[in-house]
Amino acid sequence: MSDMVPPTGLPFLKMHGLGNDFVVIDARETGAVVTAGLARALADRNRGVGFDQLAVIETDEDADLRLGFWNADGSRAGACGNATRCIAAWEMGRTGKTALSLRSDRGLLQAEDAGQGLTSVNMGQPLLDWQGIPLAEDVDTLHLPIEGDPVATGMGNPHCTFFVVNAEAVDLATEGARLEHHPLFPQRTNVQFAQITGPDRLRVRVWERGTGITLASGSSSCAVAVAAARRGLTGRTVRIMLDGGDIRVEWRDDGVWMTGKTAHVFSGVLTPEFLTAAT
Repeated sequence: MSDMVPPTGLPFLKMHGLGNDFVVIDARETGAVVTAGLARALADRNRGVGFDQLAVIETDEDADLRLGFWNADGSRAGACGNATRCIAAWEMGRTGKTALSLRSDRGLLQAEDAGQGLTSVNMGQPLLDWQGIPLAEDVDTLHLPIEGDPVATGMGNPHCTFFVVNAEAVDLATEGARLEHHPLFPQRTNVQFAQITGPDRLRVRVWERGTGITLASGSSSCAVAVAAARRGLTGRTVRIMLDGGDIRVEWRDDGVWMTGKTAHVFSGVLTPEFLTAAT
C-alpha cells in the first residue's frame, strides 16, 4: 500500500464482516486524527466512502495495537466485534502472526487465526448489571420493563435483545429507531430481534445505535448469545444467522468468543480536497 500512496491524502482500508462494513484508518504511521465531522463525511455512501462503523488503528504500549470506533452519525462506539475481527485478520496476514492482543474501550482483547479463512476474537465478559450496561435505573436486566420482555446486555455497547416468533415479520426500521432512544438506555442502545430456529441456532436482525439497520453486528451477536443462554433458550455455543451470513458465538469462562469470515475489499486514499471539506 505504501508504494502507491501519494505524499498527500490519507490512506484507508475498506473491510467487511458478513456485510457489516467498515472504513479503517491506520494511524500508527500517519498520525491521523479522526473527528466527528470526518466520520460523518466518510460514512456518506453517496459523497464519501460509506460504512457502518469507522475504525482507527493506533499503537499501544501493552498490546499489538489499539482500536477506536466511530458510528456513522459521528458518535463514538465502545466496541465493534466484526471490525475487530477484520482488522485482526488483516494484521495477522500482514505480520505472519497467528494471534494478537488488541486494546479498545472494551479492554484488552485476544484474536486468533481459526483456520479456513476464519478469525476468532474474545470480546470479553458480558456486563450483566444495570450500571455496567448502563441502564438509567436498577431493574432486572434479564426481564426489562419494556413491552416485549427484552434482555439487556453490555458488550462494550449497550444491547437490548427481543426474542420473537418471527424475526422477518418485525418492522426493524420503525422499531429499531424507536427503541434505540428508549429512556431506560441513557447512552442509547443497539437492538436485536432474535428467533430460535433450532437447537443452538438463532435468526437475528440488528439495528445499531448511531447507524441503523446493518447486515450483521459482532457485539450484537455476542449479546444475543449471552441473552439466550441466560434465558435458558440455548446452550452457551450458538450459530447466529444474520442478514449478511452466519457467525459462531461461544460464551466461555474467559469471555465471549465469536468466529467468522472477514474480507479486505480494497485500499484507497482520501484526497486533500475531501479531508479539507470534511473538517
